[in-house]
Amino acid sequence: MIMASKLDTNTNLKNFLASLQSSLNDDQIILDYARRFALSTDASFYRLTPEIIVRIEDEQQLSTLLNLAGRFYVPITFRAAGTSLSGQAITDSVLVMLGSLWNNVKVTDDGKQIHLQPGVIAAEANLALEKYGRKIGPDPASINVCKIGGIVANNASGMCCGMANNTYHTLSGIRLLLWDGTILDTRDSASVSAFRKHHSDLLGRLKSLAGDIKSNPDLLKKIQHKYRLKNTTGYSINALIDYNDPIDILAHLMVGSEGTLGFISEVSYNTVPHYSCRATAILFFEDIKSCCNAVIALKNMPVEAVELIDGRGLQAVSDKPGMPMPESQIKALGTNISALLIETSAQNKSGLTQQIEEISDCLKHHKTLKPIIFTTDKELASQWWAIRKGLFPAVGAVRQTGTTVIIEDVAFPIERLSDAVRELQGLFKKFNYDDALIFGHALQGNLHFVFSQSFETDQEKERYRQFMDEVCQMVVGTYDGSLKAEHGTGRNMAPFVELEWGEDAYQIMRSIKQLLDPLNILNPGVLINDDPEVHIQNLKSMPTVSPIIDRCIECGFCEPTCPSKQLSLTPRQRIALFREITRQKQMGSDTSEIEDQYQYLGIDTCAATGLCAERCPVGINTGEFIKELREEKNRRWAGTANFLSNHFGAVSACVRGGLIATDLMHKTLNTDTMQRLTGSIRRLSHNTVPLWVPETPRAIRPKQLQRLNLSSLVTPTTQTKIIYWPSCAARNFAPPRGSDNAPLPEVVTRLLRKAGYAVELLIDSDLCCGQPFESKGHCEIASQKRKQLIDRLSQVSEQGRHLILTDTSPCALQLNTEHSLQIMEPIQFTLEKLTKRLDINPLDQTIALHVTCSTQKQGLKQHAIELAQQCAHEVIVPKEIDCCGFAGDKGFTLPELNASSLSTLRQQVSNCAAGYSTSLTCEIGLSHHSGIHYQSLLYLVDKASH
Repeated sequence: MIMASKLDTNTNLKNFLASLQSSLNDDQIILDYARRFALSTDASFYRLTPEIIVRIEDEQQLSTLLNLAGRFYVPITFRAAGTSLSGQAITDSVLVMLGSLWNNVKVTDDGKQIHLQPGVIAAEANLALEKYGRKIGPDPASINVCKIGGIVANNASGMCCGMANNTYHTLSGIRLLLWDGTILDTRDSASVSAFRKHHSDLLGRLKSLAGDIKSNPDLLKKIQHKYRLKNTTGYSINALIDYNDPIDILAHLMVGSEGTLGFISEVSYNTVPHYSCRATAILFFEDIKSCCNAVIALKNMPVEAVELIDGRGLQAVSDKPGMPMPESQIKALGTNISALLIETSAQNKSGLTQQIEEISDCLKHHKTLKPIIFTTDKELASQWWAIRKGLFPAVGAVRQTGTTVIIEDVAFPIERLSDAVRELQGLFKKFNYDDALIFGHALQGNLHFVFSQSFETDQEKERYRQFMDEVCQMVVGTYDGSLKAEHGTGRNMAPFVELEWGEDAYQIMRSIKQLLDPLNILNPGVLINDDPEVHIQNLKSMPTVSPIIDRCIECGFCEPTCPSKQLSLTPRQRIALFREITRQKQMGSDTSEIEDQYQYLGIDTCAATGLCAERCPVGINTGEFIKELREEKNRRWAGTANFLSNHFGAVSACVRGGLIATDLMHKTLNTDTMQRLTGSIRRLSHNTVPLWVPETPRAIRPKQLQRLNLSSLVTPTTQTKIIYWPSCAARNFAPPRGSDNAPLPEVVTRLLRKAGYAVELLIDSDLCCGQPFESKGHCEIASQKRKQLIDRLSQVSEQGRHLILTDTSPCALQLNTEHSLQIMEPIQFTLEKLTKRLDINPLDQTIALHVTCSTQKQGLKQHAIELAQQCAHEVIVPKEIDCCGFAGDKGFTLPELNASSLSTLRQQVSNCAAGYSTSLTCEIGLSHHSGIHYQSLLYLVDKASH
């Protein structure tokens, strides 16, 4: 059932839409219910379905939208990555999304400053700064997915950030748009002068508010106290006492304003050092009091991070790799114990050693359950940080189906931290939150507590309401702490802002909102809200759907890797929409229309590579879930699939025949005519005929492979034998017309012989790893094909006596199952075997490298980069293209998926001589959308070696 839209009854919204449609392209405006519902979620436990979604590409479009919103009194909400935890990135009005053109990065002053648009993923900013030994100050746990717009709007910080390095304190300049479309760039003197001239009243009012605070000693004292702690509750009113120039005041009020005061279109950061010399330790304490006493002692030590984990937290992650205390001992010690994860860094090794000694000396009078040992081993330190970062998903992984995971974020004076922890634990017990655990950034007194919660009954909602009331009273009344330290106020804490700040400060905040958003159209209801019950309204329903996805907490960590994120849905959105379909079915509603929409948006356009599982905190593979849906839908075609499987050699011959025919047409016609003709045929067939592109491969002749096999049987100087199994694609595809490259099997064989191996090719057109069948949901048939291949490989390798090489990463991944054979992926084989036998002379070229999904899932991304760097002087790995979207044959059948995923590729590789990868089908799409020729990385190794 498609829910009724306000567009049917709201005249202002209808007129707003009509005006908007005359200003923007149709594909920038989303009105269908399926996609609107899919974007009704952020990482919080709230849900609001927008009436209209708009993707903006530049400031001019945004200015137009703001003017229309003001004219028709239509509320708008800005959204970056949607990882907000307090409900500040959702709306039931107009949701404004960033298009693909908001990701510019500019580094200046030898890395001391960086200038970022709001669509830049924070981790990408740090990658740009890496060679300067610097980073941006904020380092939230979501750094690999959250965007700069959200970091600034929430004043997010993180584990190593503290307060000194958050956005507020490292802000160099900002470019913003106000509610009426006015632009102010604080880095541009002309913009500042014009703003002073035309907005003198606004600036005067800000100065007046600053004067009101300074003339109120109690209020001034309160603000000074509050910002000695981490605090993101309400607006950053410390700007009114920290700065005298109202331009600076306005710039810093935007930080942490959660999209309620304006739009941030670019920000400049003063960056901070990032030292490579680091040491890490985990300290265990018998109780929380001794743990917090150690925190106080560490306050003035040269530590970068001090992370607290309570007893329940340790119990939840006791089985994680690298845990320095045995799981049995942690379990035996119970929930009273606690731990600190400490990290220190320095410019050089001698400085690091000195700091370790200083910290150890500071802690020698504090009793720990194990000796204090710092490690400089990066792999071990990474495991320890993974333990800390695994605390939030630890609750998500074991929560009862139908519940959601809530993470709250408070801060206390560090001197009273142990009392606060124990009082929080008492409230967990009182309200029966038996799975609740505490962790946090101890040096700032910043605690996160995580627990599971159902909102399915009034009793559960009331339990949560009473619990939050008591938490807020305790944090503010007992400890004068912060109700929100770094996650933003949102809807979740909006009813309690006045409780924390008092009437005078709250009225200042109201005045700021009225001054900068007089029509209340910018994210209304967030941060300032008169409804005392808003935090228990519009709560997510989490119906049971499938064991694969029921653990999903809709955090959005999966989204950056998804190739369909700009085209249709992301993994999070696929799950959210399918949950809604399930909920409606349970209510007896007709879901046929929304299911029809889901077929394309959710199922057809999913590449199903499973990269989402690599980013998911609890390892959810949405691709596997989509394959289940495909299996259910395609069950009627199981007979056909089985026939094709049993006659795979004939199918391969037909594929080659088709390639020969199309190549003959291409030869007879010119490329432009061929594209027009095949494009017309595809359109007339309603897109059922696959797309032809100039990069479509030609057919390899079977006799070529037979001759290759015969020549390979000549015994070389060594007796080391390699079984080489060319993949289906390598056995059938020759390079496209216009390429002078040899077929891949010839190159691989030449490389192996160059390295002194005896080569035996396994050429059997009936063999397949099963990937084509699995991607269509025919998993049982895929398993049968895989077993058939492994049995044959076992036979020719003499039960694993000889090493087996396959030439493409996807096939290697498919064969990475339980067996005794030594089957190697091409990158792994080249690095571990070939480079030891060959001399590599890097080509004087800049090349592009695409690391396939399969390579990443096998943990070989850095290996691929390392190999490419050995073979070429400069290697470009395009940003934000984790999956190319070709997905086997979808590049032919759903070419829009491939085009969307690679929409930024051409501009990123424009200076590259060639591109390389390890999947023949991926290379077709990469070549088509890049303007350069992509080929197997083994071609590069062949060219660079002797």
